[in-house]
Amino acid sequence: MTIWDQVLARLREGMPAEDFHRWFGATAYASDSGDQITVWVPSEAIRRHLDNNYQEAIARALEEHGRAYTHVRLVVTGFEDDEDDETR
Repeated sequence: MTIWDQVLARLREGMPAEDFHRWFGATAYASDSGDQITVWVPSEAIRRHLDNNYQEAIARALEEHGRAYTHVRLVVTGFEDDEDDETR
């Protein structure tokens, strides 16, 4: 189980299942360098929403797992942006 899995388990406890699925369901653990965890997110809109609304909750969950000084870096994968490609 990754640290991101542990954070997600903690966040899941404190929110409605629909909200959890909407905002965290498509996130994916990418890497952990000790002081930074990289997490893939499907779109810029979701990245912004997580950053603006869940940053403190994520930090609290990390602190509960002994990772108070770990930063979460949310990286947009862009796979939802394929629909906007108008080069065809």
